[in-house]
Amino acid sequence: MTIDGYMKYKFLSWNVNGIRAVEKKGFLEWVEKEQPDILALQETRAHPDQLSDPLRAPRGYTSFFSNAQRRGYSGVAVYTKERPLRVTRGIYGDGNDPEGRTLTLEYPRFFFLNIYFPNGKMNPARLQYKLDFYQDFLARIEALKKKKKTIIVCGDVNTAHTEIDLARPKENSMVSGFLPEERAWLDRFIEAGLLDTFRVFESEGGYYTWWDYKSRARERNVGWRIDYFFIDRESAKHLKQAFMLKDVEGSDHCPVGIEVEF
Repeated sequence: MTIDGYMKYKFLSWNVNGIRAVEKKGFLEWVEKEQPDILALQETRAHPDQLSDPLRAPRGYTSFFSNAQRRGYSGVAVYTKERPLRVTRGIYGDGNDPEGRTLTLEYPRFFFLNIYFPNGKMNPARLQYKLDFYQDFLARIEALKKKKKTIIVCGDVNTAHTEIDLARPKENSMVSGFLPEERAWLDRFIEAGLLDTFRVFESEGGYYTWWDYKSRARERNVGWRIDYFFIDRESAKHLKQAFMLKDVEGSDHCPVGIEVEF
């Protein structure tokens, strides 16, 4: 949207925990209402050929997908009103994305990265895979910095950064998603010049983006903040708002968003 010569963008990100499941819960009506300029989805769990026409290409949007080789697993998607200059898949943008975790869209003023970071709870090998993925992600960011464009990263990071980012930090101190070595990587993201946009505007706890279904944790707000938007520090002046849409249901995660003005 152009306002007084400035371009104002509304970006949303949501781990939908199954795009076909959330379609049945009013997802397309929600998109029509919110009208994001770019919407990033994680954990789509479907290939495009498994989707309805409206879900594959919502009215007014161009869609891009990166799918896991294994059907019903992982997957990310981006709906965008403005057609990007270039779209790449894989953490290094080389098309190598067997688990369907990364989409990078390049625009004239910015790079937009939608990433579904791995979960490390299954076993030690998956935890190491997650930590290696974090390392590859930082290498990718360092490479993109050389392009001299704003860098915007969103997605399910699968780690709560600090004690105020989950309801029960002590009980989860030895659980993947809040391990010291995982949290240290988020420290490295910050040290590398990525701002946690929500914490630019809100310093208090009690704000979460994921709640366990089985224990009905959402009703009690016993959650984790594991879904993030980052922006490079040099572009902080363009950041106007960061927010959560905690009342939007349909998934065990809620959407998060930012508004940016160039």
